Amino acid sequence: MSNANPSMRTVRLKASDEVWSLIDRAAKLRGQTSAEFIVGAAQGAAEDVLADCPVALVPASSYDHYLQILDQPPRNDGFRRLMRVEKPWQD
Repeated sequence: MSNANPSMRTVRLKASDEVWSLIDRAAKLRGQTSAEFIVGAAQGAAEDVLADCPVALVPASSYDHYLQILDQPPRNDGFRRLMRVEKPWQD
């Protein structure tokens, strides 16, 4: 079976009838197919995980420049005011 769009991939999923029923109902409420709903939910979950990841991926070509920026924070009045503001996580 050839895929009409080579940039797309196919995924086979196994789930109980109860799970499929839940997915089908939710997809229908959104006006989507089950596949569209599943892909959208998976994409949203993936984006949330990556957004919470404390790692910054930087291309090797700009890594040194990135470190230089981190090592030399701004020294203007606005930055000094920002650093003096009470932080909600501090007592």
